[in-house]
Amino acid sequence: MSDRVNPEQSHSRLVLGCWKMYEKTPEQAAAVMETALGLGIHYFDQSDVYGEGQSEIRFGEVFRSMGVPRSKISLQSKCGIRMKEGYFDFSEKHILSSVEGSLKRLGTDYLDVLLLHRPDALMEPEEVAGALVKLAESGKVRRFGVSNFTPYQIELLQQALPFKLMYNQLQFSVVHALLLDNGFCMNTMFAGAEDRTGGVLDYCRLKGITVQAWSPLQHGMFEGFFLNQPERFPALVSVAEAMASEKGVSPAAIAIAWLLRHPAGIMPVVGTANRDRLRALRQAEDIRLSRKEWYSLYKAAGHALSYGISGNLYPAR
Repeated sequence: MSDRVNPEQSHSRLVLGCWKMYEKTPEQAAAVMETALGLGIHYFDQSDVYGEGQSEIRFGEVFRSMGVPRSKISLQSKCGIRMKEGYFDFSEKHILSSVEGSLKRLGTDYLDVLLLHRPDALMEPEEVAGALVKLAESGKVRRFGVSNFTPYQIELLQQALPFKLMYNQLQFSVVHALLLDNGFCMNTMFAGAEDRTGGVLDYCRLKGITVQAWSPLQHGMFEGFFLNQPERFPALVSVAEAMASEKGVSPAAIAIAWLLRHPAGIMPVVGTANRDRLRALRQAEDIRLSRKEWYSLYKAAGHALSYGISGNLYPAR
């Protein structure tokens, strides 16, 4: 597939995560951005803490040099983490100053989306709402969402807002599938019966909130690509490789297709800066896994399914 920039191409559901863009030279960053746009990936995810703001600076410099109209991309950033100080901050002053900083670093007049990065236990919903309303009315942010929020944290904030929260960015992959495990194992003695998510996936579906899946190819937060770890995930690697061979795509594309198959309309946030990997991941949108294939991957990743009779488990096949 050509890497030629084609802003008119239909939009992909993939999001290009720009966490480590600060590590790339301008030439490297331009190459991956051009590849993304050529593949129809027009949604870019940033944060004010990525590289202490350097990832936003690199993105802004490179994007301006490419000559692509600003209206042809969706640019998302996040705020609320005070990394150096070591706490979360949803005060109006911090939210407004964070957005101003992001706009300046990115070299843009507005963000398409602003996410609140991590829940702040000291959040005052009315204060946060005041900040978000100011950003909306000034045209500096067009849509809003959250990241890593529980249903009740969203409800608490939503009741103070005059507009709808549109996104919740959550860690989700075939290996890190806590968003599903409790639903399969409730009312059993299996390990997955513990509710660690508050039913947030089904809540988001009910409320029309789009789930963005971060680390869709990573084991843990920093433990690497799980399909490169056959010693740790032998069944999953075997099943994914066989499925990839049959469909003529990469195993990584199978892992992304697993997320795309879920009816929640999930948007995977892929953080690769490897152009070949990005092309391979884009192929995930060209296939649709069957139910049997989807469940075989879930089981191969080590997750339990119960017959509901005598507590038996479906084996991973």
